[in-house]
Formats: sequence, C-alpha cells, structure tokens
Amino acid sequence: MSLTLKIALSPLLVVQAIRTRARLPRLPEPAGRRHGVVGTGPALQLLIAGDSSAAGVGVARQSDALATQLASRLARDCGVRVDWQLLARSGLTTAQTLQLIQREAPRADLAVVVTGVNDVVEQVPSHHAMSARESLANWLRNAAGVQHVVFAPLPPVHHFPGLPQPLRWVAGADAKRHNSAMARWVRSRGDVSVVDMEMPLNRGVMAADGFHPGEPVYRYCANAIAAHLASQVWPRLRGLGPTSSNQETTA
Repeated sequence: MSLTLKIALSPLLVVQAIRTRARLPRLPEPAGRRHGVVGTGPALQLLIAGDSSAAGVGVARQSDALATQLASRLARDCGVRVDWQLLARSGLTTAQTLQLIQREAPRADLAVVVTGVNDVVEQVPSHHAMSARESLANWLRNAAGVQHVVFAPLPPVHHFPGLPQPLRWVAGADAKRHNSAMARWVRSRGDVSVVDMEMPLNRGVMAADGFHPGEPVYRYCANAIAAHLASQVWPRLRGLGPTSSNQETTA
C-alpha cells in the first residue's frame, strides 16, 4: 500500500488501534514446562524464542502450544533426542527478543525464532526489524553455539478477525512488507532460513481474542517448522552431538 494512503488513514488507524487494545482480552501465557527432553537418538539442543506466539498465548497448556509440539514432532521426524528450551514473553519485538536471550545466555544447536507481529504493532520500520533479526541471528551463531536459525514468517495479519477494518488491512500490508524484507535477507545467508507456511485464519482456529493462535494453528505451525527442519536443515547438520542412550525421555 502507498505511504500517502497510510498517512491519510492514520487518524482513523490510531483511534482503531487504541480501541482495539482496550477491547481485546489480555490472554495469559499458558501454564506448563518451558524446557524438556523428548525422543531417542543423536542429541539435539533446540531453542524456541520470541513473542506471545512463541510463548503459546491462546491456549491453556504448553502441551497445546508451539514449543512442546514442535519438539515432539522434530524428535519423531529426525530420529533425535531433542533437549528443548523456550525463551519467550508476550509483547516482545524482535529487538526485545534479542535482549531476552542475551540475558538468559542459552546454548543450542538449532534455534527457532517467532517474532514480528509486535514490530508491526509498534510500527517498527521493516529495515529496523531486519537489522534486529540480523543482530539476533549473529548473536545466536557467535555466542550461543547455534548452527542454524529458523525464522517463522509473520502470520497473515490481514486475516486476524480481532482487528477491525481498515486497521486489519493496513497491518496486514505491513506484515507482508516485513516478510518480503526477511525473504530477501535470508537469501544472502546460508545459516538462516524462513519457513514457508501460511495457514488461513478465522475465528474457528484462533484464540478467543481473534488475535492469537488457537491450538489448531499451533499444531499446523509446529508441523510446518518441524518439516522444514527435518527436510532442509537437519540433513546438513547431522552429527552435532553424541549419540544418547536408547532410554526415551518424554517432554
């Protein structure tokens, strides 16, 4: 969309944004463990980091959220023993996600990063968001031992039922612009990638607020990310760690 049109709509967009923030219920982060071990085979350390969608807002239990389902699917698809950790908090932008993982100083072989919607909400320019993604990827590679960083694309915000029009349309156009910038960036590097996925969103698959994912969306995203890791990332990174015992540990 043109900048001129966005500026023309800005008074209405501001009013809609304020009213939407006040109207939407504040959903809690789900209860449950944020780390675990699942599967048997070669050891693989997995970090999931990001915002409310990484944290699992929209479901009641972590077992129904992204991280737990992703770890289980990855262990099955790759035949590995996944030692996983979740570092996520509602409301984080990409730059704030970097600050969180720098404070926690995790170690991992692979990292999955879910951020971007709050960059759109906070009107972070796409080039600033991309600079934050690059800093995040570089820190994970250089300080956390991560061999490959996988980014989830921004969701189709233009389908969020909890947002009124034209705010939904404008935010969706911003999200598409961020995704386009990310796609161009990952083509310049071999140690980062973006998952190719876009699930159609409606009230039937989303949380009660019409803004956060419901369990069907988390299940779809976990399957898509695991399939990406299993087919495009793990084959290049086999032999990262020692072979574990055959005793199976559940998340």
